[in-house]
Amino acid sequence: MQATATVLVYSDDANTREQVRLATGRRPAPDVPVVEFVECATPAAVLAELDRGGIDVCVLDGEAVPMGGMGMCRQIKDEIFNCPPVLLLIARPQDAWLATWSRAESAVTLPVEPVEFASALAALLRQKALQSA
Repeated sequence: MQATATVLVYSDDANTREQVRLATGRRPAPDVPVVEFVECATPAAVLAELDRGGIDVCVLDGEAVPMGGMGMCRQIKDEIFNCPPVLLLIARPQDAWLATWSRAESAVTLPVEPVEFASALAALLRQKALQSA
């Protein structure tokens, strides 16, 4: 198992980014690596970080402004070679179909519910580890 996993968190709202960090803690599950965060508040910052590489999972806020996480997800799935898995934060459970349209691997509702979020993030980290093996 790798020593750390890098999770990119995109939201224009610092409170949403904090919810993600607090729900994750040091690691979302005992069988996944310790998490390090890269926080982004703009779409340009997301693209720059993904171009730099080293991101294991992206957490994108579907309610972010000026570009929502769903549109951002669709864009990075089209533009980034070997795009990391995406966990989308959505406003309502009814928006799950939009998460599918965006090609996100997983979605949870806002506000972040810690157990649900940590479980979804851990599943994506496990999936990423299997793909890398």
